[in-house]
Amino acid sequence: MPIYEYRCQRCGKRVSHFVRSFAAADVPPPCPRCQSTDLRRLVSRIAVLASEESRLENLVDPSSLGDVDENDPRSVARWMRRMGREVGEDLGPEFDEVVDRLEAGESPEEIESSMPDLGNDPGDAADE
Repeated sequence: MPIYEYRCQRCGKRVSHFVRSFAAADVPPPCPRCQSTDLRRLVSRIAVLASEESRLENLVDPSSLGDVDENDPRSVARWMRRMGREVGEDLGPEFDEVVDRLEAGESPEEIESSMPDLGNDPGDAADE
């Protein structure tokens, strides 16, 4: 059974509604915020399942780098966010911090100098 999304025309709240039958989809639910019944159905986003192999192939596809300006930290941050979504895993707080700082306009060199552990593999110390 589908989940439909609506936007309340009175207060603007976005509402998700699980529909048990297609006949029930013709009658939108009342808005939980203002109780208005003036809701418009939205086109929902969809998710496409892809294998890990397919996602990794997308990461190395040269066409995915076409709009990246390596001299613009914000452009690099957009690319990193896109790649992070492709991986489909939480890459940790350090990744999020680096991307946030790039989006703020900091250069990779500034970020690297303020985060001394960045790029150092914890196993490196054991190799010495």
